[in-house]
Parts: sequence; structure tokens; C-alpha cells
Amino acid sequence: MNRPSVSTRAAVFGTAVLALAACASTPPQSGTSSATASGAYTWWDPYPQHDAGSAWAERVGACGEEAGVTIQRTAYDTTALTNQALLAGQEGNAPDVILLDNPAVSTLADAGMLTAMSDFGLEVNRFDENLIAAGELDGKTYGIPIGANTLALYYNKKILDEAGVDPASITDWASLDAALKKVKEAGKKPITFAAIGTEEGSFQFLPWFWGAGAQLTQLDSPQAVEALELWTSWVKDGTAPNSVISNSQNTTWEEFLTGEFAFAENGTWQIDSAAKADFPTGIVQIPGKDGGVAPTPTGGEFITVPVQKDTGRYDVTKKILECMTTPEGLVETGTTFAYYIPSTAAGQEAILAQDATLKPWVDAVRSAKGRTSDNLGTDYPKISEALWTGVQKALSGAASPADALKEAQARAKQAVGG
Repeated sequence: MNRPSVSTRAAVFGTAVLALAACASTPPQSGTSSATASGAYTWWDPYPQHDAGSAWAERVGACGEEAGVTIQRTAYDTTALTNQALLAGQEGNAPDVILLDNPAVSTLADAGMLTAMSDFGLEVNRFDENLIAAGELDGKTYGIPIGANTLALYYNKKILDEAGVDPASITDWASLDAALKKVKEAGKKPITFAAIGTEEGSFQFLPWFWGAGAQLTQLDSPQAVEALELWTSWVKDGTAPNSVISNSQNTTWEEFLTGEFAFAENGTWQIDSAAKADFPTGIVQIPGKDGGVAPTPTGGEFITVPVQKDTGRYDVTKKILECMTTPEGLVETGTTFAYYIPSTAAGQEAILAQDATLKPWVDAVRSAKGRTSDNLGTDYPKISEALWTGVQKALSGAASPADALKEAQARAKQAVGG
């Protein structure tokens, strides 16, 4: 996904395909086809907003030219892309390259539809371990990240100044709570976030969940309960608005842009929008409960290579992938989309040389964690659905955080067959 398009599922796998920032439902670009033309290599991605004349399309085409072929690109929205990928894999006519939202990689790999990078000799050691982990399943790597985005807390500097809050003082939950109380006492709205009952809700809750020391294999642990108690307390005492229960990440951002909120949890993809806000903004890392930076979930697409009957095609495919993921290539992708942080150390240093203000986001990406990491693979969507359902119950007052997560754990265990 090109932003945490947090969202969708292929029906074949129940609720198995995610996208962190919902792209508009748009049909494939006109003039494109999934069929392989003579001398052409086919490429599918979830960026219908970037048409054939866009900088992104030119970037993809240039890597094809460097590999000596023409790339025939088709753009779907995220939901349609995954469904088409599953169908094409089953019918044996998959494209040469597909860009998938990272949690979907394990779904297609588990179905036997993707080729492991090692099978055609692509080197993966240069990618950050915490990022590439989302493309791994059972010890093999099935996708490589073209970049990454993640979450942090944006702040309204005007409100913090008026409330006497130094953002640098926010280093753990206690100091964050103290800052939020100062904002509230100053008559301003402290914080907003997205707790909607979809993957977006899980995506936004995970930094607090992981930051408390909780694990996705045990949704009702004491640490998990602490995280949900934090969110629930904010809604109950008015620190956060009731709207968070139905907020998507986009609506949360719209709330923040009104200038009424001190903090909003959101992602790298809002960098440009924040710079254009009617008030000065900044970001702080989401703190862990007892200090340090909380692990935040990674968003972003992975380049994957579907299984081909003609294995001779992989040599050219490898050249295309290498072109897309050089340090310069990763920076170009990050610049084209304006919110991707390169997924290699060399790429990160290169983009910081261009724009040093991205340093907080590079730091956030370096400490981020893949949602399917810990070898959760295709179990993650089932666990996530149980989690966001529990969060919704607690925030709405239908159950206490402890009871909501106890039920969530039971539901997750049943769903994954544990």
C-alpha cells in the first residue's frame, strides 16, 4: 500500500489481505493489460492514482528499459489487486511482478503463488531486518520492501506552546499523560487517533500494545490490558473524542488539520500535508510505556515475483528488482511518493542527505516492526480482527479492557486453530 491503506481482504482467505490507507476504488488504467505482450514484462501495483504519464510510471518504465525490456504496467486498487493476484495465480497466468501491501505477502506465499527471492539469486541482506521480516515465511523471503512508512505523534506547536508543553519532555506514557493534562487544562483538545473497527484500528493500536510489552500471540496479557486501559481512559475522561471509535486515519487527520487538537497519531504519508497546515507542526515518537520508542507497525508495499511456468523470465525480473532497490532507486521512490522511507541503510543515508528533516521518520522506521513478523504469517489477519473487535468493545463501554481482550484472545485462538 502506498500509505497505510489499512483495509482489505481476499475472500478466498476470509479476512486475509490488508492495506493501510485505503486507495480509491479505481479500475485498471486504460490502455493497459495483464496479458504479456511480445518482449514485455507485466507489472501490477496498487497505485491507480499514478497514471501512465506520472513520475511513478516513468520510474517503473525506466527500470524495464535498463533490463532491456518493456514493462506493461497495470494499476488496481488494493482490494482488486490482491483478488486479481490470487485469481491469476490459480489460473497460471500471473504477471512477472506484483507490488503487494506487506501483510499480504505471506498470504500469497502460503498459497504457493510466489517465488522466493533466493530461488533466482536476489540478495536480500542489504534490507533492514525489521522491515524485510514482513516478507518472510518459514525461513524464506518472498518479497522486498520498496520503502516503508509508519506512525508517530504529530503535534500542533501553537497549542503546546500555549499549554507550556515541551514535546522533548514526552519520553514515556506518564510524561505523555502529563502533557495531555496540561493541554486539557488550557482548554484545548489533547489527542485524536483512529480506533475504527478495521485493520486501521489495529494498525494504530499496535504501537501502544507493543509499547507496553504485549505480544500478538497473547492478546489478553496484562501488558495488552494496560495498553487498552490507556486508550479507554482517554476516551472516558475526554482526553480523546468519542469520534475515535469510528475514525479512519484520514478522518483523524482532518480533525487534526482543524487546528483544535494538540496531538494526532498518523503516518509518514502526511508529511506534505503537515507542512501545509495553517499552524506549525512537529512530530514525537510514540513512547513506550516505561520509556524509549515504541515499536510501530510498518506500512508499505513489497515487490513480489509470482511463480512463472517459464523460469527463464526470472533473470530479467531480477534486473528489474535490483534497479528498483538501489540506494538511488529507493530515494527516487521515496521522493516520488513523498512519504516512503528507504528500506536499506544506504538508501536512508541518501535520503537524509537530500532532506535532513526526515530524520525522525527514519528513526521511526528503523525501530518499526512488521505486522506479520514473529512468523505470524497468515494468522495475523485473524488475530488483528479479534484485536480491533476487542478495542471497539472496550472503547464503546460494552466491556472492560480486560474482558474485551479475554474475549479477543479466545476468538483469535479459535480462528487460528490454536
